Amino acid sequence: MTEMRKGPHRPEPKSSTKNLMPRGTALGAVEGVLAKGVPLDGALAGRPEWKRMEPRDRAFARAIASAVIRRPIALDAALMQVLDKPLPDEEIKAHLILRCGAAERLILETPAHAAVDAWVSLMAQDPNTARFKNLANAVLRRVVDQGKGAFLDSDPLEDLPDWLAERWVETYGEPVARAIAIARSVPPTLDLTAKPGFDAQSFADEIGAKVLETGTIRRPDIGAVDGLPGFEAGDWWVQDVAAALPARLLNVKPGEKVADLCAAPGGKTLQLAATGASVIAVDASPKRLKRLAENLERTKLNAEIVTADVADWTAPEPMDAILLDAPCSATGTLRRRPDAAWAKEPGDIANLADIQRRLLDASFAQLKPGGRLVYCTCSLELEEGEDQIAAFLERTPDARLDPVTADELPGLKEALRPDGAVRTRPDMWEERGGMDGFYIARLVKA
Repeated sequence: MTEMRKGPHRPEPKSSTKNLMPRGTALGAVEGVLAKGVPLDGALAGRPEWKRMEPRDRAFARAIASAVIRRPIALDAALMQVLDKPLPDEEIKAHLILRCGAAERLILETPAHAAVDAWVSLMAQDPNTARFKNLANAVLRRVVDQGKGAFLDSDPLEDLPDWLAERWVETYGEPVARAIAIARSVPPTLDLTAKPGFDAQSFADEIGAKVLETGTIRRPDIGAVDGLPGFEAGDWWVQDVAAALPARLLNVKPGEKVADLCAAPGGKTLQLAATGASVIAVDASPKRLKRLAENLERTKLNAEIVTADVADWTAPEPMDAILLDAPCSATGTLRRRPDAAWAKEPGDIANLADIQRRLLDASFAQLKPGGRLVYCTCSLELEEGEDQIAAFLERTPDARLDPVTADELPGLKEALRPDGAVRTRPDMWEERGGMDGFYIARLVKA
C-alpha cells in the first residue's frame, strides 16, 4: 500500500445538499482541465456563477476540482470496486460526476449525508446523465467502505499523463519518480515570505505555523489567506519555500541595480525590493503586472515596472544583478497547480527550452562586468535546467557558474548539485509538506 500524507479536511459550504453551485462549478472545471487542457484558474473563473459565489464556496469548488485532478486514476480504482462494470466511454459527464463525488468522500472526507444527495441531484439535473442517478446514489454511499483500499493502493504515477510519468522515471529513476508523484498527490502547505525585520516566529506561533530553516513561514492548511494578521499591512506574501530561494541566492545588497525578468506576479520582485536595492521588474503581460503592482502597493515596497518582452528589453544601464525566472513547463509546481500536468504536451518542453535559451542570452548581456545572474525554472525537466545551463556555459566564454554553498541552503544540502547549482524536488522535506521543484543556477560575468 502506498503511504500518503493526509490532506486537510475541507469544510463543506452551508446547506450543501441544497446549494449545488460550488459542486457544479467544480464539475465544469474538471471537465475543462482533463478534457480540454484549460488551466484550473481559467476553468473556474470562466464559469458564469463564479463571481456570484461566496469565498467559502469558491474555496470548496477549488478543493473538489483539485482533488479530482490530482488523483483521477486512483478515484477510478475506488469506483471500480463498487461498479459492476465501467460506464460506457461516451458517458464522460456521468463518469466525472462519480469521480467528483468519490473525491469528496475519499479525499475531502465529506460525510455521506452531505455529499451523496448533492451529486445525485447534479446527475439527475442533466437529461444526458439522469438515468444514472440511482447508480450514483448506490456507488457514492458505498465507495468509502468498498473502495478506499483500492484508492490507497493505487500508484500515484498513474495519475499523471503517461508521457510525463515516463520522463520522470527515465530522469530520476522509478523510486524518486514515485516519491515525486506522491508529493504532488496531496494538498500543499501555505508558505509565506516575510519582510525583513518582521517577527516571523511570533507570527508563526499566532497562526499555527513554523519557521523553516530557510526563513519561510509554513502552515499545514492554507485557509483564508487574506484574513490572516499582517495581510493588509503587507508584512508578508505567499511564496513556496523553493520559489523563495532564487532571490535569496542572488545576494542583493542595498543600492544595487537589479532586474527581475519575467517578474509577474511578483513574489521575487518583493524579495528583491525588500533588500533596499533599486529594482526593475520586467514582464510581457500587462494583466500579470497589474497583480505585481497591487502586491507592491500592499507591501509598501518599490520597484519600477516595465511591460516588455525580456528578449527585446535593454536595461537603462548595465545591471549589478539579474534574476531570470524563465517561462517553463511548470512540472515542478504540480503540488500547487495540479492542472499544469494536463496543459502541456511532450513537444512543449523543447519549445520552451528554445525560449529559455533566447531569454538567457539576452539577460546575461544586460549585466555589467562582474555582475551576477540567477537563472531558475519551476520545472523538473533537465532540458529546462541542467542541460540549459550546460549549453549556455559552453557558448558563453565570459560566463562561469558561481557555486551555491551548503551554508546558503540550511537544511537542504540534498538539493545541492555537484557543480554548485540547486535542484529541489517536491519529495524533499516530505515530512514537513514538501516543496516545489526548481532548478537554480547562479552565474557571474567575467
